[in-house]
Amino acid sequence: MGIGYALHSGKNSKAGYYLKSGFRDFLPDALFRSRLEAELERGLRLYDPGEVDDRVDYYCHPHPTPLPDGSPAMGSLRRRDHRSAYYFDSRDIVRWFDPGLRWQFLFGDVRDIPAVPTVVKSRNLTPDNGNAVLLKLNRCIHFVFVRDRMEWEAKKPVVLFRGHIGSRENRRRFCELYAGHPRADVGDTRAVYGPDSPFSKPKLTIAEQLRYRYIMSLEGNDVATNLKWILSSRSLAVMPRPTCETWFMEGRLQPGVHYIEVRPDYADLMEQVAYYDAHPDLCRQMADAANAWCDQFRDARRERYIGLRVMQRYLQLTGQL
Repeated sequence: MGIGYALHSGKNSKAGYYLKSGFRDFLPDALFRSRLEAELERGLRLYDPGEVDDRVDYYCHPHPTPLPDGSPAMGSLRRRDHRSAYYFDSRDIVRWFDPGLRWQFLFGDVRDIPAVPTVVKSRNLTPDNGNAVLLKLNRCIHFVFVRDRMEWEAKKPVVLFRGHIGSRENRRRFCELYAGHPRADVGDTRAVYGPDSPFSKPKLTIAEQLRYRYIMSLEGNDVATNLKWILSSRSLAVMPRPTCETWFMEGRLQPGVHYIEVRPDYADLMEQVAYYDAHPDLCRQMADAANAWCDQFRDARRERYIGLRVMQRYLQLTGQL
């Protein structure tokens, strides 16, 4: 199961990601710095300025604030000091700028609100999150998209959940409510209740999960990692309103437009499923809208351009440009 699942899971290839990122890491930083102005001018010509500015404003909106003394220089970032994916993804942006410029960063699953402007992968959806500046980090795991050819009507009319419960109370509560329900297929892929747990089930590949009409997307330490590939498919994401967001701008997703919203206690889940079963036209529209949302993140060069603009804005607001 382990090797076969790894080869056919449908997720991004970690080996390919690290091979490509490792090769780019050996290229001289001076090469990127010499091309920054041209790259920014190219982006200004090719991409809609309004759309780009809107995303830059969304990702980076702290009040102008000088960084504290002792903030690390961007050129001091070293792979040995950080988890590799965060190192590679942040370096893909910061290496375009003067290595003596300063920044603050928090890698990993971030829920705390920084006291000063700080680059993060994730932030809480609260009004006070302005110091949390989003970059597209850990993208190999989080940014998985699919091309789903099976239309919604052809899928199983069942709610699917596969995931690791661990200490996540929201996932445990969902499994307790719906394990064994005739309209739900619920499984903890790393059950903490022992091998005889009623929640314990084997992993499914993404292709296997996409045979279901409704797929639960439940937050973990921060965001739900499966949300991107669900929204890029013809299946429908089912979830409570998100409390955390990443570069994917989960805070801008609209219930009833991009996903099916359920209450945080999941009590209305089957009521919602019955409603959408009876309205297949709405399901097709929702899948179309979700797919269109994902399309804005597929152009790698445009994504990099927006990342450079975010870092440029960050340096301006911290008084360095």
